[in-house]
Parts: sequence; C-alpha cells; structure tokens
Amino acid sequence: MTAPLFKAGYLPGLNDADVTWHRLNVGTPEAPLQVEVPQLSPSQMTALAQRVQHASRTHLKPMAVSDIVRVLDQATARLLDREDAVRQELERLLPQVTGFDAEMVRLNLHAYLHTFRSLQLQRFVAEDFANPKVLDEFQPRTQGGWTRALGPELLVHVWAGNVPALPMWSFVSGLLVKAGSIGKVASAEPVFATLLAKLLVEVEPRWADCFAVVWWPSGAAHERTAFALADVVLAYGGNTALQAMQAHVPVTTRFLPHGHKLSFGMVSACALSVRKGPGVARQAALDVARYDQQGCYSPHVFYVQRGAAVSPRDFAQHLAHELAGLQHKLPRRVLSLEEAAQVGAWREAHEFASLNDNSTALSGTDRSTSTVVYSDRPLPLTAGPLNRQVLVVAVDTLDEVLPLIAPQRDYLQTVGVAAAPGELLPLGEALGQAGVTRICALGAMTSPEAGWHHDGRFSLLDLVRMVDIEASTEREAERFTPYEV
Repeated sequence: MTAPLFKAGYLPGLNDADVTWHRLNVGTPEAPLQVEVPQLSPSQMTALAQRVQHASRTHLKPMAVSDIVRVLDQATARLLDREDAVRQELERLLPQVTGFDAEMVRLNLHAYLHTFRSLQLQRFVAEDFANPKVLDEFQPRTQGGWTRALGPELLVHVWAGNVPALPMWSFVSGLLVKAGSIGKVASAEPVFATLLAKLLVEVEPRWADCFAVVWWPSGAAHERTAFALADVVLAYGGNTALQAMQAHVPVTTRFLPHGHKLSFGMVSACALSVRKGPGVARQAALDVARYDQQGCYSPHVFYVQRGAAVSPRDFAQHLAHELAGLQHKLPRRVLSLEEAAQVGAWREAHEFASLNDNSTALSGTDRSTSTVVYSDRPLPLTAGPLNRQVLVVAVDTLDEVLPLIAPQRDYLQTVGVAAAPGELLPLGEALGQAGVTRICALGAMTSPEAGWHHDGRFSLLDLVRMVDIEASTEREAERFTPYEV
C-alpha cells in the first residue's frame, strides 16, 4: 500500500518545482504517512526573507492590533469548527503524524484553541502592554515624552514537535507584534503550522506574503542563513540542540530559547478528605495522560502531604486507578523501541527497589500502559521516562519539598497545586524563590492561560524593541514652532 503524501510548508513567491523537497516517512506501520518538506537553497531563503519583510512592512505593520486580533479570532473560530475542512484535516493528520490517539488530539486541540479567541488574545496583549496602542503608534509616557513598541522586521521560529499545534503560540505572538515570520517545522510535526499559515491567508489575503513555513536539517547551513537574516530567533527544543543553534546566531540577533524543563505536582493534606481526594487524583491523572507527559509542563512527580483521611499511598492508588481508566478513553500512543526500553528500565529499577525497601511500592491495575511508583521516603525531583510513568512521594509538610527540588532550579517550570487559599501565597512565594515560573491548579498543568509568562519571560514584550522620544525632545521642539517668539 502506498502511503498518502502531505506537502508541508508555505512558500510565498516560490514555485514548488524550483524547490528541493525532502521526504519524511512518519506515522505508524498501520497508518503510514509520507511528508515532503521544503529544503531551500541559501539564495531562496534570502529571497523569501526579503519578500516576507517587505510584505509585513506594507500590510501587517500598518494594521491596528485590534484588527490583527479580529483576523486571528476568525481563523481560530474556523479551527474550532469541526465542520470546517481545515479542522477536519487536522483531526485526520495530527494523530497519524504524531501517533497520539485521535480522541486525545480532538479534545486537547479544542481546549487549546480557545486560548486564541478574541477575548483571550486581548488579555494576552494587555498582559505585556498596559497600553496596547503602543504597538500601533507613539503613546505618552507618564514621566513625559512618548514611547512606541516595534516588532522585528523578521522573526525566525524554530518549532519542536513533541506536542501537536505547539507552533501556534509563537506564530500568534509574532503576528500580534506585527513581525514578518519564517518558521521552521519539526520533522515530528510539520502539519499544524502549514495548515495554519494557509488558513490565515484565506481569512486575510493581505497577509499572503507576511510569513513562511520552511524546514531544514538540524545544524545545516540553512540554519546559519536564516539566523543571519533574523532580528529575533525564537527556538524550542532540547538543551543540546539549543546550544548548537545559539552558536549560529549572530551577536546582534536576539536569541530566545525555550529548552528542557521539569514540572511536578503538590497536594496538601487539606485536599485529601475522603470526598475530595479521589477527584484530586482524577485531575492529576489528566495532567499525566494528556499527550503522555510530552510537554515541559507535564508532571513527573507528585509530592503528597501526610496526615489526611486519604494517605499519600491511597492517593497513589487512586491515581493509578484513574490512569488505567483513561487508557480506555484516551489510549496511550504506541511507543518506539527506544521509548519502550526507557520505560522498562525505569519500571524495573523501581520494582527492584520495592523488593528491598518497604517504603517503595508500585501501584496500578494496568502497568502495560502506566505506572505509579509510591515512595514513603523523600525522593528528589528527577525526570521520568514520560509516557504515563509517575512518582508519588509522601512528605510531612509541603515545606519539605523545597530542598528536594533545589538541585533542579535551572529547569523548574510548572507546579500543579491542590491546596487551601491560605496556603497559596506562602507556597507561591517559596516556589518562586526556588525557581518555579508557573503555578496552577491540578488538571490545568497542560493548559497554560493566555498571556502566561513562558519560563518566566514575556511572550510579546521580549519580541519588541522600545523606541522612546524623551521629554527633552518635546520641550526643545517648542522652540521651533512658527508661533514661538
């Protein structure tokens, strides 16, 4: 059987016949898919960048941010409509190219896309700019003078492929600051950005040349060419890959990397009554199951406080039961041989430990797809093998968690918390001092809100440069008016 073919990329001004196409074989043996990705020559990349810069200068930068939000809202509405042809193609192709269950893709895509409706996008802009009109024109400064935010002439995105639709965050961010964009798709997920670019042009034809979607082999000369043309490079990936990329970025180009991160959960005793405890475990299971812990915001460990009606060991059993139930609703994807070996080694190590240590136990009714390891003694935060393998660690107080996460300070990101209101701010202060950048409810770890500070940074403000007209300039200008005597 010949595998179907999907042609990735969006290349304004270039003819397909003039482009070298690299073929990727993705999907599973049961549902193979061939993807052709564009591999441009340095001269083609330069011409494409110049076209994108010119078009964005002409058609995107003069638009009011409110009008850009309107276009993005219309595009998102189509993506949310399951009767729309683009949404149907996403639902067909994303499970095939990523291996994730179709129902998981459908549910998570729907929840994710709501972040990009008009009201959320307005909050997204307001989070970084108290006065969003600063993106449209000079605005008065409180201390006198005027200020203006200007987006890059060319923003180059390097996208990761671990989670479907991830490129939408940076793609939308670039548009909101009126940047011409060139995005490099990941070999593991070249579908979403391709279809998004084509949809945006359907909704707003004036944007036809304002962005492009390309591909190049990691570390190739194409990367140096693209980075040399950019004002800002926004990159996602593993730390080793990002370090290699940074070596190719000119010193005059701003480099914004988002690398490997670690996330975990914390459950206070106050959330573990007989009535509430099982529901908390259900929310924790959703955080583990969504995209099989592939996101940087997915939990690896849950630290659970002793002293409640539902003990930490009970919580581990509830969590294992919920994960087993989710396997029927949201089946785990088929693992590669390497992934299966990593899961097997992790599980065997803990099984061996449980034979020699009564404080360690494995919970669960379906260890073929998920494993919950319970530890009655404190264990430091470490990365697991992903794919629904998780630790539950008992602690006497939540303060005990801080030294356990301290060695991972540089990698901390999201903490899912189940705690009482009086605990939140003290806990937030302690976690923030420890290096954590995002705290949310359990069940929301994989769904960041619009305008979240990704890895503690600004989504939009980091992309722009500010131009100030100081008050002295304005005062001095008064001397040169025709009515000045």
